[in-house]
Amino acid sequence: MNSTRIVVVGGGAGGLELVTRLGRRLGRRGKADITLIDRNTTHIWKPLLHEVATGALDSSIDEISYQSHAQLNGYRFQRGTLEGLDRETRQLRLAPVLDDYGQEVLPARTLDYDLLVLALGSVSNDFGTPGVAEHCHFLDSPAQAEAFRHDMLNTFLRYSDPERRQHPRLTVGIVGAGATGVELSAELYDASRMLHSYGFTEMDSRNLEVHLIEAAPDVLPALPERIRGAVRTELERLGVQVHTGTRVVCVEEGAIVTADEQRIETDLNVWAAGIKAPDMLRELGLTLDRNQRIKVEPTLQSVDDPNIFVFGDCASCPQPDGSVVPPRAQAAHQQAQRLYKNLLARLDNGMLKPFRYRDRGSLISLAHFEAIGSLMRGASARSLFIEGRLAKFFYASLYRMHQRAIHGTAKTALILLSDGLNRFIRPRMKLH
Repeated sequence: MNSTRIVVVGGGAGGLELVTRLGRRLGRRGKADITLIDRNTTHIWKPLLHEVATGALDSSIDEISYQSHAQLNGYRFQRGTLEGLDRETRQLRLAPVLDDYGQEVLPARTLDYDLLVLALGSVSNDFGTPGVAEHCHFLDSPAQAEAFRHDMLNTFLRYSDPERRQHPRLTVGIVGAGATGVELSAELYDASRMLHSYGFTEMDSRNLEVHLIEAAPDVLPALPERIRGAVRTELERLGVQVHTGTRVVCVEEGAIVTADEQRIETDLNVWAAGIKAPDMLRELGLTLDRNQRIKVEPTLQSVDDPNIFVFGDCASCPQPDGSVVPPRAQAAHQQAQRLYKNLLARLDNGMLKPFRYRDRGSLISLAHFEAIGSLMRGASARSLFIEGRLAKFFYASLYRMHQRAIHGTAKTALILLSDGLNRFIRPRMKLH
C-alpha cells in the first residue's frame, strides 16, 4: 500500500514548523510521503526581515536551506510556485522556475497529493495607491529586504558627498505604522550610527530623517493603548517624525503625497501599510473572504474540500466569539501545532479538533534602544506590561522558539552559542 502523500505549499514560519514535525514523525518512518513546496530555496523568519533590510541580521548566516533541512528531517523539498489546483484529480500545477535572466531552470510540473496544506502567507497590500509599486520598497521576502539594504547603503554613500545630497538630511518615508514600519524606523537610526562608527559614511543619526505615516489615529492600531503610547514616545525620542491620521494618496519619484496635500520629499520609500493574501488564491476555486483569504472550518479544513487544509495569514479561520484568527506569527505557530495533531488524527481515522487562538501578548523591538510589549497572563487574559531588558529577552525568545521547532533543542543551543561568538568576531551589521 502506498504511503499517504501530504503536500505542504509554503515554507514560512508555520509551514516549515509543520513539515518538520510531520517529517520526523511520519516521513522518517515511511508512514507518509511529506513534500514541501516553496518558490525560494531558503527560509528566514519573516518577523526579522526589517533587520535584514538594515543589515542588522546577515541573511546568509541565518537563512536555512530547504534542501538540506529536508534531508535531515524526513521530508522532500521541491522548488516551485503554485499555479493551479485540480481538486477532482488531487493534483497541483507548479509554474516553471526561471533564473535571474529569465531562462527556464525547471519546467512546469504537476504534483499529486492525498492531503494538501496551504500555508502561503501574505503580501503587502498597496490598496491600488498610484505610484507605490514603482517607487516603494516592500519587505515581503528576503530578496526584497536585501534590495532595500543595497539601496540604503548606496544612498548613504551618495550623501557622503555634499554635492550629491538631494535634501539637507537623508530622508526615508515609511508608510504604515504596524510592527514592520515601527521596528524598521528604529532600526534605521541604529544602522546610521553603526555605518558612521565603521567609517562607511561621515553621516550619523543626526543626518537622518524618518517619516512614519499611518492612516489610523495612532501607531500600532491593533495593540493596547499603553503599548502604543510608550512606542510613540520612544520613536519621537529617536527623531522619527510620526504622522498619524494621515492617508497617502500617491507616491512619486522622490516624494510621498498625502490626502491633506502634504508633500513629503524622500530619498527612500517603504510600503508597510497593510497585508493581503496572495492574488493567486483567486485561481484555486476555493471560497474566499473579502480579504481573499481562504475560508476554513475551525478544524482548518477548507469549507469546500476536507482534503485541503489552510492556515496562517492566508486562512480565514472562525472563532467562537465570531471573530477570525488575526494574521500574526504567533497564530501561525499555534495553528501549525493544532494542524499537526489533526493530520495525525486524520491518518488514524480519528476526530479532528477545532483550533482555538490564544493571544500570548505583543512585543515590539525598537532596535537596541528599547523593547516594549505585553504578555498575556493565563486564562484570565490579563496583560502584563513589560519593557527594557525583560522585554528584549522575551522578544529574542520568540525567534529561539521558532529555531527550536525546526532544529531541535540541542542544535538550537549550539546556534545560540555560535551567535554569541559571532557578536565578537563579526561586524554588528552587514556592510557588503
